[in-house]
Amino acid sequence: MSDIRYHAMADGRHIAFRLAEGRGPNRNGPCLVFLPGYMSDMAGSKATALFEDARAEGRPALLLDYSGCGESSGDFAEGTLSRWREEVLALVDAYVNAPIVLVGSSMGGWLMLLVGEALGSRLVGMVGIAAAPDFTRWGYTDDQRARLAAGEIVYEDNPYGPEPTPTHPGFFADAEGHMRLSGDIAITCPVRLLHGQRDADVPWDTSLRLAEALRSDDIQVTLVKHGDHRLSRDSDIALLKRTLSSLL
Repeated sequence: MSDIRYHAMADGRHIAFRLAEGRGPNRNGPCLVFLPGYMSDMAGSKATALFEDARAEGRPALLLDYSGCGESSGDFAEGTLSRWREEVLALVDAYVNAPIVLVGSSMGGWLMLLVGEALGSRLVGMVGIAAAPDFTRWGYTDDQRARLAAGEIVYEDNPYGPEPTPTHPGFFADAEGHMRLSGDIAITCPVRLLHGQRDADVPWDTSLRLAEALRSDDIQVTLVKHGDHRLSRDSDIALLKRTLSSLL
């Protein structure tokens, strides 16, 4: 990815990103902004596939690595939803002059709600891929939550790599202020939610709960019977592309 650029935040963080400029008849169309999951980055197969399609079609698109992830500077232990929302909004304000369609994967599906609320009328669509809002509430045992609240790091088995996955107390404390499933989410744009029914990390009924909480009247939930959490098989990515295309 030789086209990686860096945006300097006011406190010295350098946020890595890739930007596809719109051109031709699609140059003023909505800009795709992809939000990766927890400990993920913009090099993933779903983000890359959508970005390359957008570039081929002349549609604007933006990928990024949150601070402490991928090519961005910073310490992952300092990462929070609030901090990463700030980074996404900074890049959108600096480089995007178009309506926004957010695509959020797993934790990115939680973050897209926070970003979407801040974008207001600039937000014209959202696609969630195994969206995981409020996961620090339903995804941990009472003991784990108590340890996090006491300032302890909680480690869990990582099915995608050799090192355990950490949850830091700072992330947990910040997340407590961003719970969304228990109330009304004031987002009214079209929303598409994709979820695998063999997702071992995020229960698929989370997408149904999210659809209920969102204020939008234009919501479709697609359940993939044999889909896992990542939804990164060729057929899954083809479904994602079709879903996004219908919004664009």
